[in-house]
Amino acid sequence: MSRQDWNYEYGDTIEPTIPFFYKPRNLTLLVLSILCIVGFGFYYEGTQEQNTKLGVLGAIVLMCLVGLLEFKDGPFIRPHPGIWRIILSLGICYEMALLFFLFQTKDDARQLFKFLDPSLGVRLPEKNYATNCDITLETLYDQMDVFVIAHSLGWLCKALIIRDTWLLWILSVLFEIMEYSLEHQLPNFAECWWDHWILDVFTANWLGIWLGMKLCDYFKFKQYSWRSVLSIPTVGGRIKRTVQQFTPHSWTPFAWEVKTFKGFLAVSALIVLELTTELNAFYLKYLLWIPVSSSLNLYRLLFMFLQCLPATREAYQFLSDPKCKRLGMHAWMTIVHSLILAHYRHRTCHLHQILKRRIP
Repeated sequence: MSRQDWNYEYGDTIEPTIPFFYKPRNLTLLVLSILCIVGFGFYYEGTQEQNTKLGVLGAIVLMCLVGLLEFKDGPFIRPHPGIWRIILSLGICYEMALLFFLFQTKDDARQLFKFLDPSLGVRLPEKNYATNCDITLETLYDQMDVFVIAHSLGWLCKALIIRDTWLLWILSVLFEIMEYSLEHQLPNFAECWWDHWILDVFTANWLGIWLGMKLCDYFKFKQYSWRSVLSIPTVGGRIKRTVQQFTPHSWTPFAWEVKTFKGFLAVSALIVLELTTELNAFYLKYLLWIPVSSSLNLYRLLFMFLQCLPATREAYQFLSDPKCKRLGMHAWMTIVHSLILAHYRHRTCHLHQILKRRIP
């Protein structure tokens, strides 16, 4: 692989709106880092728990600082390329944490999570949604919990990531089929038939997919014309331009190719990877006793959304552009995340015990 292949550049060109935020600050950050290390190392004293948490946080901050200064830019440049370099750095920290938990038993892992939140490490009550499948107002109301909103928001985010209506519908149906096949492992997968297909697929999932694809169409047909904040004379115009900094610089619609054998294999791998990633979230909650109300679930889902956005964009570029000879780091890290979690799920799940009990 040549150096030119390694330094593949995506389509968007960085046009600094405020030059101060786009100039190198290596020496400044180095001096600030040294001052922080000296200050905390020599003058801070805390309890053992506080020192441990601060040490872990310091290691994460240092990794993000190195990534901010040294990592290569990805496909996204808004709101700032450095933001996506930091997300990649957090992905590396997350992967190192997953590798650590890979060598722990699930009981030890549960106790380690109490270090983050003392309320964790307690067996969760099992909720079964298929106890009463009569179609009445009472049963319908009982099924309307936070997961209905989570379904719609989740599929809206998936639409922004995948950007293909047919592929989203295939994933929606396949996930419900997986819920049928895995309800013996995850009790909350047991649902009534109308909950699977009416409330989930044709209501919550459809709403999320429809809204997400409408948002994709808006970004696709939007006329992009960027001006520097400093060149706008009015205060209102500058505020509007500042808000627009958090919107895409441009939009690439995806047309996943399945007519060729390579394209079919790639889309099939994408489907398997997406379903595996989604299953990992449910299995982690179940195996590590993390309740739905825990903020750790929200943080992880938000991080995975921000990680999968550039990862899918890099994967699509790798498959569709002959000039792109290497898979981007976001995509590479996302694949490794899913494989590590899938292996941990397989190693710690009690499937073999269930099968053993069913054998006469």
